[in-house]
Amino acid sequence: MATQSMPLEAGAADTFPINGTDFIEFYVGNAKQASAFYRSAFGFQLVAYRGPETGTRDRASYVLQQDRIRLVLTTPVRPDGPIARHVSEHGDGVHDLALWVDDAREAFSLAVERGAKPAQEPVVLRDDLGEVTIAGIHTYGETIHSLVERRNYRGVFMPGFQPVTATYAPPPVGLKYVDHCVGNVELGAMNRWVAFYEEVLGFRNIISFDDKTISTEYSALMSKVVANGNGRVKFPLNEPAQGRKKSQIDEYLEFYGGPGVQHIAIATDDIIRTVTALRDRGVEFLRVPATYYDTVSDRVGRIDEDISPLRDLGILVDRDDEGYLLQIFTKPVQDRPTVFYEIIQRKGATSFGAGNFKALFEAIEREQAARGNL
Repeated sequence: MATQSMPLEAGAADTFPINGTDFIEFYVGNAKQASAFYRSAFGFQLVAYRGPETGTRDRASYVLQQDRIRLVLTTPVRPDGPIARHVSEHGDGVHDLALWVDDAREAFSLAVERGAKPAQEPVVLRDDLGEVTIAGIHTYGETIHSLVERRNYRGVFMPGFQPVTATYAPPPVGLKYVDHCVGNVELGAMNRWVAFYEEVLGFRNIISFDDKTISTEYSALMSKVVANGNGRVKFPLNEPAQGRKKSQIDEYLEFYGGPGVQHIAIATDDIIRTVTALRDRGVEFLRVPATYYDTVSDRVGRIDEDISPLRDLGILVDRDDEGYLLQIFTKPVQDRPTVFYEIIQRKGATSFGAGNFKALFEAIEREQAARGNL
């Protein structure tokens, strides 16, 4: 399987319209403390809350927002139940990649008709500010996709949550929107889940990478990228490939306890400013050797940015036929080597930084070796 890009055919119909990512919900061990971390380190604002004080007896949820990104951090308040079990098995991790749709009932019915396993039948949540209709379907591992219809709601998030005006509100760092979310699945499962997104949600496979493209001396993986009809939702899906040592995907699957969301890529309009602010607030990033920058101009040609700050911050550069992109990856944001973040700025490029794969995965392997997991 060669690396290839497969653009949408002209005039192709979008058979499952999705407006974009509505929210990403994490199940975490301590949402109050996780909220403080995302606010202080990543510049999110606390905008809404649901918990025992608002009449929800089994969980507490903190809604964080920055520009068009909405994170929901949910923790169990008792030691039993599905949320506590999820955290015990997986650690802090993504439970829900919620999709914004115009008609949640119609979207749910169509998805189930095409073979999706229901996670939640459509329900209507109401308060004085209107109503939100929400349903859900299962995808890989224990990840779900909520289908959220909010055209008749004027509130900050959804009924059941109280708006919050926090006294502690660090300034944002320039994060704009979710560019893509990457899922790791077990060996042999990637094509099955690609088919699921194609057949159930009307996505298309836009790029494929084989184990020759994504490999180092020690490990390899395979990846395919699926995107919805308007291109606003993109899900790269990875599976491990045979290598001399344990790959990053193998390590993730072991410590997460199965398939799940590996990383979330967030877009910025000024990656130098954003990464500088994140670094100054304590966010840790992977580093590539300084020699990487000796050949940047030869590989990608002219770019608008000076190489010096890119080298100082560890920002990677790659080019495709449409332009170039700048990207950098955090270390895992919890003690288990599972979920991490990518910060990305696109200068026309529509690809995912294939020219950086080798340097990036060697950096990941150095971290794996430090943890004793390579």
